Amino acid sequence: MTPSVKSGAHPTRRHVLAGATAAGLTVATGTRQSAHAADLPLLGTYDVVVIGSGAAGMTAALTAAQQGLSCVVVEKAPTFGGSAARSGAGIWVPNNQVILAAGVPDTPAKAATYLAAVVGADVPAERQRAFLAHGPAMISFVMANSPLRFRWMEGYSDYYPELPGGLPGGRSIEPDQLDGNILGAELARLNPPYMEVPAGMVVFSADYKWLALAAVSLKGAAVAAECLARGTKAALLGQKPLTMGQSLAAGLRAGLQSAGVPVWLSTPLTELYAESGAVTGAVVERDGSPGLVRARRGVVVGSGGFEHNAAMRTQYQQQPIGTEWTVGAKENTGDGIRAGRRVGGDLALMDDAWWGPAIPLPGQPYFCLAERTLPGGLLVNQAGARFVNEAAPYSDVVHTMYERDATAPDIPAWLIVDQNYRNRYLFKDIAPTLPFPADWYSSGAAYKAWTLDGLASAIGVPRTALRTTVDRFNSLALKGKDTDFKRGDSAYDHYYTDPLVLPSSCLAPLWLPPYYAFRIVPGDLGTKGGLRTDARARVLRADGSVIPGLYAAGNASAAVMGHSYAGAGSTIGPAMTFGYIAARDIAGVL
Repeated sequence: MTPSVKSGAHPTRRHVLAGATAAGLTVATGTRQSAHAADLPLLGTYDVVVIGSGAAGMTAALTAAQQGLSCVVVEKAPTFGGSAARSGAGIWVPNNQVILAAGVPDTPAKAATYLAAVVGADVPAERQRAFLAHGPAMISFVMANSPLRFRWMEGYSDYYPELPGGLPGGRSIEPDQLDGNILGAELARLNPPYMEVPAGMVVFSADYKWLALAAVSLKGAAVAAECLARGTKAALLGQKPLTMGQSLAAGLRAGLQSAGVPVWLSTPLTELYAESGAVTGAVVERDGSPGLVRARRGVVVGSGGFEHNAAMRTQYQQQPIGTEWTVGAKENTGDGIRAGRRVGGDLALMDDAWWGPAIPLPGQPYFCLAERTLPGGLLVNQAGARFVNEAAPYSDVVHTMYERDATAPDIPAWLIVDQNYRNRYLFKDIAPTLPFPADWYSSGAAYKAWTLDGLASAIGVPRTALRTTVDRFNSLALKGKDTDFKRGDSAYDHYYTDPLVLPSSCLAPLWLPPYYAFRIVPGDLGTKGGLRTDARARVLRADGSVIPGLYAAGNASAAVMGHSYAGAGSTIGPAMTFGYIAARDIAGVL
C-alpha cells in the first residue's frame, strides 16, 4: 500500500519513492488491464460516464446533460437512489436560495468561518471554498432542472452553533413532498427507505422531532394530525407521496428522465479503463457479461463508500467494527474506491465514517437520534458509568466510544431509560406505553428489569456503579444542569428534547420502574473515506498530481467535512455539490 500524504502536508522522500513505485506498478497493471478491456464488447461511448445513482452520481449526470454532454449512469444495484434514497435527506448547503428566502441570517463570511472552525486543517481550504462557493448554485440548478423543491428544516441547529459563524436556527434543508407518479413505471425501481413512513401519513424529517412528543405535546399532536392530513389529501388526489430520501432520489431521477439520461441498473463496475495515464471509460458487467463503456470527457465515481466490505473495514478502521451495524445501502462495498486506487488514486479519511449510536435490532440496526437525547435517558459503559454528553452530535458520541474503549470499555454501551420515559415518548416506531417486540429482547438488543440492580445484572455491569451513576444523573437532572458532561449547554442539544420538561428540556430523572437498557454500538450512515480529490473533484495521486479524466464525489471520495460534521445533511449536501462541480469541470464551465 502506498502511504497516503495527509491533506496539506508536504510529501516526504519516503512518500515520493513509495508513490513512484506504486505508480510504476499501476501503469504496468493498467496497461495489461487496458489491453484486455479493449477486447471487450463496446457497450457505448458517451462524453461522461457516471458510476452510481445516488445523490452525487445523479446530480453529476443531470449537470452534465444540461451542459449538452451525453451521459450514462451505471448502477450496481437493481434499484436507483443508493443510500440517499434510504436517508432523511437533510442537505447542508449554506447560503442557498431556500434558507435565504426563509430569512435565515446566513452570509458567505459566516459560513466560511464556521466550516473552517468545524473542519480544521483536515481538509484543504480550497476544497472548503469550492463547496461553499458552488453549493448554492447547485441547489438552484437542481430546482431549475428537476421537479425537486426544498424546505428549510427550521430550528435544526448547526451541530456546533456556539462556534464562530454557527447558526442555532440551522442551515439544513430537505426535499418537499413529491408525487411519485411522475416517474411512471420507474418508481418501482426506487431503492426503498431505511424506515417506512407510518401508513396514511406524509412525514418530513423535521416532523420526527415533534412526532416523538405527540403523546405529551399539543404541538406534537398537531404535527401528527398535519402528517395524517397530508396523507389523506394525497390519497384523495391519487398521488404517491414521497418525502425525505425517497423524494430526493425520485426527483433527481425524474430530472434525468427529462434530460434523456439512461440509468443502467444491475450494472456493477469492475474496473476503470485507462489509456496513456488517463481514465477514458469503465469496465462493467451488463446482463451478466463484461463490457466497456467509453468516456470521451471523463468518468465520475459516485458509487458510495465501503461500509458493507468487511475486509476494508478491518483494514482501515478501528475494532470492534461490523458491516451489520451500518444503515448504508447494502451494495456499498467500495467498488469505486478500489477501482480508483488501482489506477493510482490516493486515499484519505479511510479510518472514519458518518458515525452514530445504533441499536443492533434484528433485521437491521436502528440509528438513534431522538431516543438518546430525550429527557429521562442516559448512556453508560460496561463499568456502569456515564462517559459522554448523550445529546452531542451523533458522530462525536461514537468517536468518544472508540477513543475510550481501550481503557474504559464503551463498546457496547447501554442506553438506560425508565417507564416514565416510555410512557411519554415514541421509541423508533413504537408508540408510548406499547411493549417492545419480543425479538428485541431475545436478540440481546434490549433488556428490562424492575430494579436497577436487576438491569445491571442482565447487561453485565456492576450493580453499585449503575445505581451510583443513576443517582448522580438524577441529582443533576433535578437541578437542570449537567456539570459532568455539559448536556444541554449547546443549542443543538435541545433539538430532540421535550420543551415541557423543566428546568432543562434535556434532563429528567429516572424513577419509575421497570427500567430498560438498549445495546448501543458504533453504527453509521456510511463511510466517509475514499479517493482524495481537489477543489474541482478531480482524483489525485499520492504525489498530488491529477489523474486525467477521473473525478469522484460523495462517499466514494474523502469527505470535505474531514473528521467532523457541520450540520444535518453534511453527507448529501457536499455529495451533490461535488457531483455538480465535477460535471461542470468536465464541461469546461467551472
